[in-house]
Amino acid sequence: MGREIGSTEYTRSQRTRYRRELRRNLDLFESFLDTAEFVNEGTVGVELEMNLARTDTMAPALISDLVLEDLDDEDYVHEIGRFNLEANLPVTHPQGSGLRELEQELTEKIDRADAAAQARGARVIPVGHLPTITEELFADDAWRAPGARYEALERTVLEARGEEIALRIEGEGKGRGLDVTFDSIAPESACTSMQLHLQVPPEQFADAWNAAQAIAGPQVALAANSPFLLGKRLWHETRIPTFVQALDTRPPEYEAQGVRPRVWFGERWITSMFDLFEENVRLFPALIPELREMTEEPLLTEGSTPRLHELMLHNGTVWRWNRPIYDPGIDVPHLRLENRLLPAGPTPADMAANAAFFYGILHSLVHERRPLWSRMSFEQAAEAFQQCARWGLEARVRWPRVGRVRVADLLLEQLIPQAMEGLRSLGADPDVAEHYSGILSERARTGRNGARWQIDTVTSLEVRGASRPAALAEMTRLYRSGVDTGAPVHAWPIPARQRS
Repeated sequence: MGREIGSTEYTRSQRTRYRRELRRNLDLFESFLDTAEFVNEGTVGVELEMNLARTDTMAPALISDLVLEDLDDEDYVHEIGRFNLEANLPVTHPQGSGLRELEQELTEKIDRADAAAQARGARVIPVGHLPTITEELFADDAWRAPGARYEALERTVLEARGEEIALRIEGEGKGRGLDVTFDSIAPESACTSMQLHLQVPPEQFADAWNAAQAIAGPQVALAANSPFLLGKRLWHETRIPTFVQALDTRPPEYEAQGVRPRVWFGERWITSMFDLFEENVRLFPALIPELREMTEEPLLTEGSTPRLHELMLHNGTVWRWNRPIYDPGIDVPHLRLENRLLPAGPTPADMAANAAFFYGILHSLVHERRPLWSRMSFEQAAEAFQQCARWGLEARVRWPRVGRVRVADLLLEQLIPQAMEGLRSLGADPDVAEHYSGILSERARTGRNGARWQIDTVTSLEVRGASRPAALAEMTRLYRSGVDTGAPVHAWPIPARQRS
């Protein structure tokens, strides 16, 4: 959720000064982008959010502070929920065997956290939504992790909205959707993701962001892993509408007027990284207007690079699915693209394959002679993102030179091969590209991503007579067993459907 802050309430005077400093930051950043030298090593990084579930019931385990204390490792940090953990992985490169090493790091990080959790009677579950979350979990503030920034975020979102948070998500069949309200942003804690970072030079950032936006639909379809929330079967990647609504500062009237949500896909292709920061300042009021002087943060780094405190803090409260990141570093700054739309899980092999697809397809698209985003409208990309989040690999999308196509077929016949070619062009070892191509292709061929496995498993358990809560608990147990095997999700078995 970003850096810690020192206050949870702000005066009108502080808000006015913050707005003024924010615009000064923006002007400075514009000139800095044009003249500064940035690190350009093409490194990649990963942040992985995970859930903690009780070993006996698979219900959320509110013990993250205890597990973090036991781990005593700065690579593991709090997330907003007391049943969440975040692991930060070392920066690496996609060249050579880098992605295989990423898979090993994911395995080690999950295993170490899981060992600490087991000592406390819990298990680590890397999944987009922990399937056993219920409304009762969010009845009071016990769900929230300690930290002033979480309290400030909740306070400012609710104050801006002026009423309760509403979750309204369509499900399968009439009357099967979700329609609930909360007097907190608690549903945000249900959303756990794997975030991919890519270091990008300023002159290439617009192309990289446009490519990431254009491919967002197929990317989320391939990786979907969040079909259940609060006992309901909803979208294949229910994290997408949940995150949008849980942090929605707009009352319905503002939404009707076209005010943008703070969790945002965007509305146009860009020509510069600056476009995104300028939009953030122009379109979104400050949520946490904490000035640099309030945090006693220096103006410059040791290398005399501006820290741009106000602009960076504001950027962290506009949750684009592909977010621009400016990092002043210590001596030399760098720019990153943060890809935020993927769910956590299921296994390290699956997550490394998802990373291989993203880094490979991005490299290929950025270097195409005629860019993909010049052949499709932004509205077309946004529609594909919504359709793929809802239906996963079963979605149908409109695609340049192809027309309307089942996204699983598009992935199999065009996008996965293109991504693997891009990966090889990046310098990945041929056997690494072949390994992850096999995982991704089998997932698309069988139609079994994490979401499909969860849906089929719960269906099978219910056919055998289990209630929905019992089926979700047993499915979560089987899911953890699948993670223990290390096998990609398309190879996991489904319980037989006959009644016992």
